[in-house]
Amino acid sequence: MHVKFSLSRWQLIAWFIGLLLVTPLGFLLVESLQGGSDVFQHLFDTVLWDYTRNTLFLIAGVGLLSCLIALPLAWLTAYCEFPGRKQFEWALMLPLAMPTYLIAYVYTDLLDYAGPVQIALRDWFGWQSPDDYWFFDIRTLTGAIVMIALVLYPYLYLIFKTALREQSFKLVQASQLMGLSPLQSFLRVSLPLGRGAIVAGITLISMEAMADFATVNYFAVSTLTTAVYDTWLGYYSLTAAAKISGIMLLILFLTLMLERYSRRNQAVYERQSSVNSATLYSLKGSAAWGATIACSLTLVLAFLLPVAVLVKYAIVYAEDAWNGAFFNYAWQSLKVAVVVSLATIILSLCVLFYQRISKDRYPLIPGRLASTGYALPGTVLAIAVLLPLTQLDDLLNAWLEPHGFSLGLVLSGTLFAMVFAYIVRFYAIAHGALESSFLRISPSLDMASQSMGKGPFTTLYKVHLPLLKRGILTAGLLVFIECMKELPAALLLRPFNFETLATHVFQYVSDEQLELASISALFIVLVGLIPLYFVNRSMEHNHS
Repeated sequence: MHVKFSLSRWQLIAWFIGLLLVTPLGFLLVESLQGGSDVFQHLFDTVLWDYTRNTLFLIAGVGLLSCLIALPLAWLTAYCEFPGRKQFEWALMLPLAMPTYLIAYVYTDLLDYAGPVQIALRDWFGWQSPDDYWFFDIRTLTGAIVMIALVLYPYLYLIFKTALREQSFKLVQASQLMGLSPLQSFLRVSLPLGRGAIVAGITLISMEAMADFATVNYFAVSTLTTAVYDTWLGYYSLTAAAKISGIMLLILFLTLMLERYSRRNQAVYERQSSVNSATLYSLKGSAAWGATIACSLTLVLAFLLPVAVLVKYAIVYAEDAWNGAFFNYAWQSLKVAVVVSLATIILSLCVLFYQRISKDRYPLIPGRLASTGYALPGTVLAIAVLLPLTQLDDLLNAWLEPHGFSLGLVLSGTLFAMVFAYIVRFYAIAHGALESSFLRISPSLDMASQSMGKGPFTTLYKVHLPLLKRGILTAGLLVFIECMKELPAALLLRPFNFETLATHVFQYVSDEQLELASISALFIVLVGLIPLYFVNRSMEHNHS
């Protein structure tokens, strides 16, 4: 009787968490299907198609360029031996730590008319004015595609490289026996076998590209993401913003369906004879140095050069950048990140423990519902969170006003809204990290605990938690880093006079004064390197 009661209690908790975290999405869908909005109708008649077209071009362009960068590099580091391969294998993931708006600002500063590159060209060739020569404009849709791809390609690089490592190398050896060159083997064997991983990587990159706000806003490229932001802050129309968000959700849904459809008949059964040092292609001469140069150039353009510029800014403008504002905003960011990390860990532990002990028919549903927020772009999520919280504020004040009280915007206008949005968005990260750790705990330990008369809570506290320490640390760390970097939701939901490091840096980027926030920017990058270190250590452990 005690176990049955406990199970129903865990079931109630898990379903409450799942429904709570999916509620913003439900409100957003309902609001997007409401009757006409004059603001939305005006946008629909004038610029909405341009926004949608730019969004689709952005997604397609970033996906294609990421493929051109990531797939060859992943194959080279997975299957070939060349100078620096072991170092490049982990170093090529470093651009993930770089927020897109930072790399966009750095290259704009380097490449615009008053930047060092064009100044040097004019000095060398004696040009006097822009009419004397042509130079590409980086602040365009094409420039945004390049900047975002330089930051996001590591997603595809990591996923495809892992897939290559897990493939049977016998097929590659068979292609060698048939006389295929390394390039032919890459095109005819590795790419077809890794199709599922490639599509999964492109899907993830497409979601991130569609969610990007800072780069396209800085480059003055109008997309659906910037439209949501401008509609809410410019027209103050929550309904119109919700309708635009609905269009983004439709694109997102179609992208996920396409990814699922592409894998419908795909299955890989043989995973023996994996790659090792003895089976690698050994590149010689120009081919070896060509591989090294390709990896080096990508790493320099996507990470080392932007970091070097930020370090230079930090040294030159140290007195202005190293100030009280940095410490204040860093402390505020750390507080929010710690609270959200702890909250997502506790919530995911509750849902996953119910999932483990449940005898229900569909125990996975609460976790799936709770994880839907991660697919929402930050601007869309902000609107989704504002909808229920605003209504709750109205109901609360309507109930208190007859009693002579008025609390104002106690939910939607305070830090609670931002923290709740972060929890909705990043819960899935903690859930995924902890779920893999839970699966490694033998069910026999649960049965042993039950045979000793211990209840579910005692089993979780005494048996599972000690074994989940590494998973909890990983989950907390990943959520922490994402909170530190999150920008769109923070811009829309932060209370008055509240800044995070991300919003602080972006304000200076928008004013083209990143130099004054260079230390804050470097801090975000350095913090972002921490999970990459753990991912690399984990991969080395798995392949050792």
